[in-house]
Amino acid sequence: MLKHPPKTVIAGPVGRLDTIVVAPETPPSGIAVICHPNPLQGGTHSNKVVQTAAKALSQMGYVCYCPNLRGVGESEGLHDHGVGEVDDVLAVVAHARSLHGDLPLALAGFSFGGFVAARARERVTSDKLLLMGVAVGKYAIPTPPVPADTLVIHGEEDEVIPLSAVLDWARPQALPVIVFPGTGHFFHGRLVPLAQTIQRCW
Repeated sequence: MLKHPPKTVIAGPVGRLDTIVVAPETPPSGIAVICHPNPLQGGTHSNKVVQTAAKALSQMGYVCYCPNLRGVGESEGLHDHGVGEVDDVLAVVAHARSLHGDLPLALAGFSFGGFVAARARERVTSDKLLLMGVAVGKYAIPTPPVPADTLVIHGEEDEVIPLSAVLDWARPQALPVIVFPGTGHFFHGRLVPLAQTIQRCW
């Protein structure tokens, strides 16, 4: 039988946030908040890319919080197209810090979740930002630039967010992009290399 990761309920700005917690086996050395893809296309906190990132980061000592943002699953509120969701992320960060103290913070997201994480980074200082299949062109990804050490990972054959759009966004910032050859938006068949790349490049 598969073991489901533990869940918790966090008080968000418009009600409870149903949240998966993936903890390291040792006392945490960092906090990570990882945001899911667009719920209008079925994105939730159990998404395989989100959970792959959480597992990879937990193995590096991070306690990982993967919230269902407002209006998703058992989380209260209504989907807000990435606006109010930023407030949800900040509430999760505050909750995590109340439990774990002022540990290094990583923000991460897949697709729509990358947009939310990047927006949250404008309002809270994080030590790391991880964007996977980031929804450039679908949403206004922050300018001025994201931090220079932001880890951007994208599939060469992404059918949802074209690689060319990501490169056009990254180029003015001289921001490196790690490209997975022959890989689509959901990193099918490439989740193990994705986890390895996150850990290697962190």
